[in-house]
Amino acid sequence: MIHVHHLEKSRSHRILWLLEALELEYELVVYQRDGKTQQAPDSLKKTHPLGKSPVITDGDFTVAESGAIIDYLLQRYGQGRCQPSIDDVNAWVDYRYWLHYAEGSLMPLLVMQLVFSQIPKQSPWLIKPLAKGISDTVSKRFLAPQLKQHLNFINQHLLAQGNFAGPWPSGADIQMSFPLQAVAAVQSLEKYPAIAAFVSRIEKDAAWQRVVERAGPLTMPGQ
Repeated sequence: MIHVHHLEKSRSHRILWLLEALELEYELVVYQRDGKTQQAPDSLKKTHPLGKSPVITDGDFTVAESGAIIDYLLQRYGQGRCQPSIDDVNAWVDYRYWLHYAEGSLMPLLVMQLVFSQIPKQSPWLIKPLAKGISDTVSKRFLAPQLKQHLNFINQHLLAQGNFAGPWPSGADIQMSFPLQAVAAVQSLEKYPAIAAFVSRIEKDAAWQRVVERAGPLTMPGQ
């Protein structure tokens, strides 16, 4: 039996989506964030030393990191589903790119955006104005322009392809789901219609709806 160590307000919803898309049986082990620090509980470190989610256990195997989990599940149980054939070279290259781009390029920007948005809230009242000024400056001069560039890039790909690579939903679509849902939670996608359509497609997907029924709706850190 596959066990998914599922932390609220985390990236593990997308692993549940893949499991539902593959129609695999699994059990949820649910963890709650600390109310004050919003960090994962220490009990999660019993499964993996870093205490991060998602983590799955499958018999004697413990697999962490979303991309590695997606690769593991598709290689072991996918039977060719949710990924393009190696014979379709263009789709296969796109698939590998977007599978790694999600955490390697896009998520660091979103994490920085979240961290800087929280700095004024967490600062002592005497320096809140200074902290807000620093936060606003970093966001305006660096984070916002970078994120805009990335969202335009993603939107153009989706306009041309409809999804990221291969059959819907591919492992790349599933990996990209969390960062784009995170963007949709904090800003309008009016300028990025293809991204808006992609997020809407996730929400209408039958396998995703089963995830929501079982684990509840996806919520983001800071919400």
